[in-house]
Amino acid sequence: MDFSKEEYFQRQTVLSEIGEVGQGLLQKAKVLVIGCGGLGSPIAIYLATSGIGELHLVDFDTVSISNLHRQVFFKVEDIKQPKAAVLANEIKKRAPFTKVSFTNEAVSKNSILDLISNYDVVVDGTDNLQIKYLINDACVISKKPLVYGSLYKFDGYVATFNVLNGEGDFTCNLRDAFPIIATDIPNCEEAGTLNPIVGIIALLQVNEVVKLLTKTGKLLTNQLLIYNVLENSQFKLKLKKNNALNISDIFAESDYLETFCSTQEADLTISITDFKKKMLDEKVEIISVLNHKDSKLPFKVHQKMPYKTFNIDEFIPNFDKYYVIVCKKGITSYDVTVKLKTKYPSLSIFSLNEGIDNY
Repeated sequence: MDFSKEEYFQRQTVLSEIGEVGQGLLQKAKVLVIGCGGLGSPIAIYLATSGIGELHLVDFDTVSISNLHRQVFFKVEDIKQPKAAVLANEIKKRAPFTKVSFTNEAVSKNSILDLISNYDVVVDGTDNLQIKYLINDACVISKKPLVYGSLYKFDGYVATFNVLNGEGDFTCNLRDAFPIIATDIPNCEEAGTLNPIVGIIALLQVNEVVKLLTKTGKLLTNQLLIYNVLENSQFKLKLKKNNALNISDIFAESDYLETFCSTQEADLTISITDFKKKMLDEKVEIISVLNHKDSKLPFKVHQKMPYKTFNIDEFIPNFDKYYVIVCKKGITSYDVTVKLKTKYPSLSIFSLNEGIDNY
């Protein structure tokens, strides 16, 4: 079917605040979306159908069953397929005037500066706090605006960070709100999340991108919007610039716990194939760090130690045992494995590679 841009975007360009000029600005824009899950998937679809000219998607993960209840642009037949690739294909079906590309890799300190250099706006759709700080710090160094979103149970958080204002200065960033990365905040896998809050926050992020690019409306700069879905309440936390922070130095010195991505040492992981062969060995001790009370595991575990409450200092190792730490995707289990191996170098301990979801 042949149709024009004018027909496709008619309902948006009829808005006097957008018009052909605003639509043209969207069409010229290049936007990077990091994370293609609960936040990132609707963000990407809505940005594309809003008229973003070039969109690049980044995610190392694959679609799992537990994603489908809130990541509504994925289907049952997409399970185990790369999220970024599936989402890019969905965009091609819906947004003929958007050039879409994707990367099936995790962001890292080594790659992020090059990655964001070619884009006008970066959108954070991730669910890992360490990676959020990595993205934030890279955007500050590269002088790129960042549209931030995050979730915690029934709360959602949105802000537009690091925008150049009329006085030649940049607005607040994530470290102005929270200077230090918290270590006790679980991600969505661990804490859980309600379906509607995911879509609400994602669309608020899309709204910020569209306003930023079309220079329309008032942005969520120098403030953090906190929305609670149970109360239908919202609160705007005012932020103040912390000029004492040198983010270039922070970036140079921090490793951002890159173990949460995909840079895992092979010596600390065990493949699913090898695990199946090993699990009947009497010396094997399987420990689940899942936080779900009623988690259904495909095999018997010997201990359940939820990641959120797991205390490394209280763990008493048996050096005759062969420990395998398991979680859904092999991310939090790897973090626990690294910490225990660091404390007990001679301990035989491994993380189940790719986790229970791929078992």
